[in-house]
Amino acid sequence: MHDHSGHHHHGHSHSHDHDHSHEHAPREPFDWSGFFKRNRNLWLVLAGVVLVWRMFYTVTETEFVLVTRLGRPVSTATEAGLHFKWPFDSLTVFDRRLRVYDPAGSEFLTRDKKNLLIDSYILWKIADPKTFLETVGDAEAANMRVHDIALSGLAAELGRHDLEELISPEPEEVQSRAMLDRLTETTGSRALAEYGIEVVDVRIKRLNLPEQNKQSVYARMRAERERIARQYRAEGEEQALRIRAEADRTREEILSAAYKEAEETKGEGDAEAARIYGEAYSRNQELYKLTRTLETYKKTLDSDTTVILNSDSELLRVLTRGR
Repeated sequence: MHDHSGHHHHGHSHSHDHDHSHEHAPREPFDWSGFFKRNRNLWLVLAGVVLVWRMFYTVTETEFVLVTRLGRPVSTATEAGLHFKWPFDSLTVFDRRLRVYDPAGSEFLTRDKKNLLIDSYILWKIADPKTFLETVGDAEAANMRVHDIALSGLAAELGRHDLEELISPEPEEVQSRAMLDRLTETTGSRALAEYGIEVVDVRIKRLNLPEQNKQSVYARMRAERERIARQYRAEGEEQALRIRAEADRTREEILSAAYKEAEETKGEGDAEAARIYGEAYSRNQELYKLTRTLETYKKTLDSDTTVILNSDSELLRVLTRGR
């Protein structure tokens, strides 16, 4: 009885030791060399695809691509599409689209020593990627270079013009457009040669006067306007005098012609009346004499006239006797 129990206990202990040793057996490492050998063709194909993929690149319509080899520019791709390069070449992409640089306003001095606050803007784009990369490198630095060139040119242009040539009330006297066209040309040629940048346009958004100069400039502009108004008024008065003189001359001519015609008509009437009187006199002298006498009385006598006549006066006889 006792020996049987001891034997049973010994078997249990052996079973426990066997399980423990089975759980902690070391694992064999993965055979990578065998895996590569078994899939060598697959890896060669993948490496070839990657190599070919690195030998081609695409260029879009809005880009320049500069190919560099060990940091040195090799070629520039400007045409959109698929292009070739060696696997060890590197690519630098540039945006070829138009850029707008809007610097803060600056103060300038005109030829007649007047200060101006000018707010301008510059349109530019990359024209030569190789020169751009070697001299500038990025858009922020390019803005600073273009700013220096354009504003120094603007200062030189303004120094050759008086204030009135820039803000004259007469549009045909303003020189701003021609000045900015020259500035764009000079700025563009220098920026292209030095930095590979094409300056498309330089324009002024706003032109202001410092507060201390505004009143004097406005007073001068008002004086100029008043001078023009006085000139217009003087020209109007001169024209009015000329018109009135012409009207008076025409009036005198019309009146003179009318008077001449009236006198001629009156003369013809008097002649006709004399003729009629002559005929009447030759036919009845007494009637003619009486008519002429009555006509004379009509012209000389009225209600306020007092006449003293002799008793043998013909006038008295006509008034009292009717003949």
